[in-house]
Amino acid sequence: MSEKIANPGALGLGAFALTTFLLSFINAGILDPANLGVVLPMAFFYGGLAQVLAGMWEFKTGNIFGATCFTSFGSFWLGLALMKVLEAAGIIAAVPAAGLAVFLVAWGLFTLYATFAAIKAPRGLLALFIALTITFFLLAAGEFSTGFKLAGGYLGILVALIAWYDSAAILINEMYGRKVLPL
Repeated sequence: MSEKIANPGALGLGAFALTTFLLSFINAGILDPANLGVVLPMAFFYGGLAQVLAGMWEFKTGNIFGATCFTSFGSFWLGLALMKVLEAAGIIAAVPAAGLAVFLVAWGLFTLYATFAAIKAPRGLLALFIALTITFFLLAAGEFSTGFKLAGGYLGILVALIAWYDSAAILINEMYGRKVLPL
């Protein structure tokens, strides 16, 4: 007997979108960095835990792309949030700009090769991965230049909006049983 598994893509993309949206407002300078406290709980539970769970469910559906990306980006959010909490608690020293830049470049490289895989995915996901790859590299450069950080923040807002659109398209299309929103 085959067990039906719902598409976890809408959850994973929605979790990624909301958390990215919040942090990007800080990176873009729209919100003061003192607002990081609104990002951290979402990074642990929605961007982090919910995406890791979506990734595990993607494994069950046989979708290696969704499984790898959701689990990886969920872990990104969990790791970033934990780093900020450990810094604030004085357990670890504040990570210097060079260290954070390398962290962001590493995630940019992961996202770059995922972008090549996304060429086989719907265009909405390909657009998301192209914009996200650029965002990571802008934010890495932004550790040394405010202009790059602001650009990365604004592009991050666009990334979040694309992810929300993709999430909405999956959710709405599946609920209606037909293509209402193209991906």
